[in-house]
Amino acid sequence: MRRYLAIALDCYLCLLAAGLLTRPYVHAAETGRAVILTALPALALSFVNQVLLTAAVRASAGKLIMGVRVVGLPDARRPGLGQLIRRWLYGLVRLPLQPWYRLRKRPARPGARRPACGQPGIPQPGVPQPEGSRPGSMADDDVAGLRQVRRGDLRTYRRSVAAHASA
Repeated sequence: MRRYLAIALDCYLCLLAAGLLTRPYVHAAETGRAVILTALPALALSFVNQVLLTAAVRASAGKLIMGVRVVGLPDARRPGLGQLIRRWLYGLVRLPLQPWYRLRKRPARPGARRPACGQPGIPQPGVPQPEGSRPGSMADDDVAGLRQVRRGDLRTYRRSVAAHASA
């Protein structure tokens, strides 16, 4: 639930900032021009929030507020800039179409096989799992090899790795 609230906060903050920045210019512009005047700063602010801020502090503004961090798989490393850009572009296309994909999704067959451990959707041993994830859930996989985890879970994971390394 935190991840979805973080996404909603990111969208709200981005649109609010873009609206405040373009308000003096949009008021006097015609409708088509007003949409472009608002959309371009919104895209720029989204890029800064989702890519540059996440590269710097491992979280966007909404994720910082909700206590969620973005980590690279499989070893919870800092995400790379290329991964973050790929994830941002994918989110621009995929996120607005989420309701359509959910409506078109077919229910699973009763006798369908589950993927074996190590395949997409199955958690790897020792990798922090995102909040609300379920074994076998494909919803938590990320196109760029990144995952969102709670800040406290990430700290616990790092302490555990450090303890095993020193032992």
